[in-house]
Amino acid sequence: MPLMKMICLLTFCLLPISQAFAEDKGFESLFNGKTLEGWDGNPDFWSVEEGTITGQTTAENPTKGNTFLIYRGGNVSDFELQLEYKIIGGNSGIQYRSFEVENAKWVVGGYQADFEAGKTYSGILYGERFRGILANRGQQTELVREDGKFQVKVVGSVGDSASIQSHIKDEDWNTYTVTAKDFHFVHKINGIVTAECTDNDMKERRDSGILALQLHAGPPMKVQFRNIRLKQLSAE
Repeated sequence: MPLMKMICLLTFCLLPISQAFAEDKGFESLFNGKTLEGWDGNPDFWSVEEGTITGQTTAENPTKGNTFLIYRGGNVSDFELQLEYKIIGGNSGIQYRSFEVENAKWVVGGYQADFEAGKTYSGILYGERFRGILANRGQQTELVREDGKFQVKVVGSVGDSASIQSHIKDEDWNTYTVTAKDFHFVHKINGIVTAECTDNDMKERRDSGILALQLHAGPPMKVQFRNIRLKQLSAE
C-alpha cells in the first residue's frame, strides 16, 4: 500500500466514528455528544445522557403539549439529514423546513419525519400544525390544491407498511434519513424507503425553515438521538 494512502487510512481510523463518517460523506455534525450547544429546548425535558440528546417525560413531569428541541445553527433548504434514534413509549419526530409558532415557546410546525414506539406511523410524513398526514407509510404522494381545496393524492407505493415495520427495531437504535430536494421529500429508516412526497401545493409548501426534535404530550416516554449529521445539498 502506498505510504500516503496508508497515512490517510490511519488518520480516518483514529477519528471518532461519527466524525470520521461525517467527514467521509461531506456531512456536518450537529451534536457534539456532550452538551446541547446549538440547540434550544425546555430544560425540564431535554438533556444529554450518555452521549445522546435525550427527551423524557414522566408521570410526575408531563408536558402539557408537544414540545421541541430546536436547532439554532440556521435554517435548512435542500439537504440530507441522517441520525440515529431510540424511543421507549409514545411518539416523536424530526421537524424540517419548519416554523416556530408565535407566542408559544418551543412549539414548532411544519414537515415532520414521524416515528413512534407503536407499529403504524414510523416513517410517515406528517404536517405538524401544517395540513396533517401528508404521506402514510408505504405511500408516494403528491400534494395539490385544486379549486382552492388542499388534497393529498396517492400516486404510487414504496412498499408494504408491515414489511417496512419489520425492519424497525423496538426500543433500540434505528437510523433515520430525510432528504429534501426542491419540493420532493424522501424518508428512510434503516436504509428502507418509508414514504415519498412531492409538494405541489403552491399556497402552503415551504422551501426552507428550521430543524427540531419532538417530545410528544401524553403518557410518559423517552426518546434519544445521536450521530446527527447534515449535508446541505444546495451547496454542491
